[in-house]
Amino acid sequence: MVGMDSYMNTYLDRRMKHLIQDWDLATQNDLNDLETRLHAIEEDTKEIESFETSAGIKLDNLEQRLVRLKEVKR
Repeated sequence: MVGMDSYMNTYLDRRMKHLIQDWDLATQNDLNDLETRLHAIEEDTKEIESFETSAGIKLDNLEQRLVRLKEVKR
């Protein structure tokens, strides 16, 4: 029955893999590197905040230039 046990183990492993994917469940491996992934997301968030700040400043400058150009045109 060794062949049957191996077949059943393979079948169950495959079924569990599909269940985990279908239900979007977390596995032990997912949880093990959760802190690392969270840290990476936090770093990305800091970069996005920095970009938003600099983009806001540039947009303000462009709006001021547009106002001055409209005043000169009048």
